[in-house]
Amino acid sequence: MTTQPDPDTIDWGPFGRPLFEDAAAKNLSRVGVIDVGSNSVRLVVFDGAARSPAYFYNEKIMCALGAGLSETGHLNPEGRKRALSAIRRFAALAEGMGILPLTAVATAAVREASDGQDFRDEILKETGVKLWIIDGKEEARLSAQGVLLGWPGSYGLVCDIGGSSMELADLAEGRVGQRVTSALGPLKLREIKGGKKAVKAYVRETMTRLHDEMGNETGMRLFLVGGSWRAIARIDMERRNYPLTVLHEYRMSSRQISKTADYISKSDLQDLRGRCNISDSRMSLVPLASIVLKELMRTFKPKDVAISSYGIREGMLFEQMPRELRDRDPLVEACRFAEAKDARMPGFGRLLYDFIKPLFPRANWQRKRIIKAACLLHDVSWRAHPDYRAEVTFDNATRANLGGLKHYERVLLGLALMNRYTNKTDKTRFAPLFEMLEPPQIKEAEVLGKALRLGAMLWLSPDEPPGTLKWKAKTRELTLILTEHARPLYGEVAEARFAALASALDATATVKFTK
Repeated sequence: MTTQPDPDTIDWGPFGRPLFEDAAAKNLSRVGVIDVGSNSVRLVVFDGAARSPAYFYNEKIMCALGAGLSETGHLNPEGRKRALSAIRRFAALAEGMGILPLTAVATAAVREASDGQDFRDEILKETGVKLWIIDGKEEARLSAQGVLLGWPGSYGLVCDIGGSSMELADLAEGRVGQRVTSALGPLKLREIKGGKKAVKAYVRETMTRLHDEMGNETGMRLFLVGGSWRAIARIDMERRNYPLTVLHEYRMSSRQISKTADYISKSDLQDLRGRCNISDSRMSLVPLASIVLKELMRTFKPKDVAISSYGIREGMLFEQMPRELRDRDPLVEACRFAEAKDARMPGFGRLLYDFIKPLFPRANWQRKRIIKAACLLHDVSWRAHPDYRAEVTFDNATRANLGGLKHYERVLLGLALMNRYTNKTDKTRFAPLFEMLEPPQIKEAEVLGKALRLGAMLWLSPDEPPGTLKWKAKTRELTLILTEHARPLYGEVAEARFAALASALDATATVKFTK
């Protein structure tokens, strides 16, 4: 087996040196976080020190701690019992995983309840978990940092809705700025007397105040964080018959949100809940959340809306990341981590990128990210059965927890990886998703995939390039120049793959060998 090269002697080029083996990042290889919200209590264990870590464990218990808080001033007694039981379980799980101590925070319900401190003390006594009760502005900051985990360098407005509160935070140049909090959580709104009309009036008055406090900013990108927003997005997908039910980076327009709010108000909620796989307790909050969202759109007039699956829990992980890791591209770092963990020859993706990039001379930085990701992921699914490998790679790319990817980019990446393993992509069950791409993007995915397919035949070692490709677009000439050392690798299969690449480019093909 080829030995791994010394990382200190490698020119990492556009990839930069991996950080997940550094001591500062290794401390993040397993991080457990408990989020005690007004509606749910959740444990998330993040695995892997990559920029977009995987969810090793994720469990949620709907406790409704904040139910009735406005009337009684106390935590919901039944919810308190359920929350304590859940945290007791989570602490036992964490001990078994060897990830103690856990990082645990509580938000609106616990901080507002008169017995919140008593509940915190009980948790510490019964479970050993130290619960940090954070204020609304800190909650907004952590949620905004969760958005930065997926979109480094983001700008716009982050809106995080929980059961008892709603927070806003401004993002500019990848940093969290002005923050405000409010009582616009659905659990609070359903306790307002006077029916729907009174709720709408309260929401409008509060939203106007928030707008003034945030500096009257409008026309920004809006990032939506929180379970109620995700439920509305899932219903929007159902209404539109949207083919890719991945919530992270799902985009909605103001018009679509208005239509979906009307759709919710006219639908049988139980039927809708079943079709969208939304819990009963979450669905009961959706009609009120939709009123808040419509008013949010009317008041702040965002230019576009993106759903973020990353929020306060991811923000707590982001808090622990070294600055150098925070600044990395989450997509490329996640793919590098996957390559290091699962590829047969970790490190070859970097050489493969250098090998095929002459085929894409006009690619901007956004497209180069997709090409890099494809090179790093080209071999991570090799354990799948050969008959299903192409579809497994597509499914992984489109549905995996990868940050920094628009939905059409997921499909573009997946289709490129599918072309890496097969010349037949039109008969697959995933074909309806290809409609999210324009014809030039489908062609680009074909060329990229066939280039990966060729490059995969030319393995030497992770630090020895097999040769170069030269592409003259004007004359449609494609030349493969191989080193003498790589000559034995250019057999019948490699020759056929080179011909397939040339055909995809509508090019004449020439092979040369260097002495």
